[in-house]
Formats: sequence, C-alpha cells, structure tokens
Amino acid sequence: MASSSDVTSSADNTPANGDPVNGSEERRGRVRLRRAAVMAVPATAVAAGLAIMTAQGALGVQFAISGMPFVVTADKLEGDGFAQFGSLDHMIENSPNEGDTGGQVLVVTSVVKNGKLTNLCQSVDLGGIQLVLTAGDKGTKVNVENLAIDSDDITGNAAFNNIEIGRDASTFDKVDTRGLPGVYGQQADKVVITDLYQHNYGATAAVFKLPDLHMRFGGKGCPQ
Repeated sequence: MASSSDVTSSADNTPANGDPVNGSEERRGRVRLRRAAVMAVPATAVAAGLAIMTAQGALGVQFAISGMPFVVTADKLEGDGFAQFGSLDHMIENSPNEGDTGGQVLVVTSVVKNGKLTNLCQSVDLGGIQLVLTAGDKGTKVNVENLAIDSDDITGNAAFNNIEIGRDASTFDKVDTRGLPGVYGQQADKVVITDLYQHNYGATAAVFKLPDLHMRFGGKGCPQ
C-alpha cells in the first residue's frame, strides 16, 4: 500500500520562502489528518515501518491505486483465517482522480487466508459505462488464497468464530498479512458473510481462481 517514498516531511513540500505548493497547507492538513486517524505512532516510525513492512510483504495492497473505486458483491463469502485493520491507499502524484483526497484514501483492509465466494460480481464505472466481471455463479465457487482487499464501505451479514477485537494489527497470527504497530485490528479463525457488498480501491491475492469467468461492458454495475 505504500513505500517509504509515500511518506514525506512537510519540508519536502514547501519551498524556501515558505509558500505552500501542490494544493496549499489545507491539502497537507487533510493528508495529516488521515494518517493520524489510522496510525497512532510518530511520523518517523511510520516511515520506517512502511518501508520495512512493504519489503516483507506484510501490507495488503502494495501499489499505487488508480483512485477509481470498484464494487464487489457476493451471495456468500466463507473464509478460514480472517483479519481487518485500518490503512491508507496512495495514488500517484497529481493523479487526475485524487479530487479533494490529497491522493490518499482511508480504508479498511480485509484479509482472508483461504476463502470461497459464491456468485461473485465485480464492476467499475468507466465514465458512464460499466466493466462487469462475474464468476462462481454456476455451481463452482471462486477460490482465493491470501486475499487482501481495501474498502471504504462494507455491508453484509457476518458471523465470526473465535474473534479477537482490538488486537494490534502487527501481531496477527491467523493470517499472513499484517498492519503497522499500534494500529487497531481484529482477527478470527473463521468468517461467513452473506449478501456481501464492498466499495473498494485495491486488492491483492496469492491465488484467485475464477470458474465460469465472464467479463462484459454494460450500462449497470453489480446489483446492490
């Protein structure tokens, strides 16, 4: 989700005469607020932690997001090994999709170590036309391993086995993906979510098997 270059000091963004650049002090204020909402540690520790944990593959999404959200729905998600924690996704500098975000999006990273999805749908709005992907809707379920998906809105009916709420995200032991030290998280042995809806910005997976895959363009996205 980030590298050491994503976390810079305010001095790097301000010229010698003190005039703000790239959107003024207000924009930098929004960025700092998002960091503060997720990471209750000093800025220097955040920078070092991001660099180390990205190198170790400990974070979920490890690329610059486009800033175009996509929707994922499923009739049912069944997962062995589950975790969630707060994080930040980053766009490229001066992304045309950053709007008033400052190039950063506050997200919840959901991790499934081994999972199955029934009737998966994914759609993205490409400016008036939807690119829609469906799979696992003809009797064979979608299979995922080490899935990490970054969302800013999630709904559904969820049931957890042996859940731990408020655990430090850097100490997870039920999944292979971890957050930064001091970040609020939760993990469980198992999760089942029916009528799943996610509004997402990025995802990674070690394995993503899509039986009966169908991709198409259309006027409507995934049903919500």
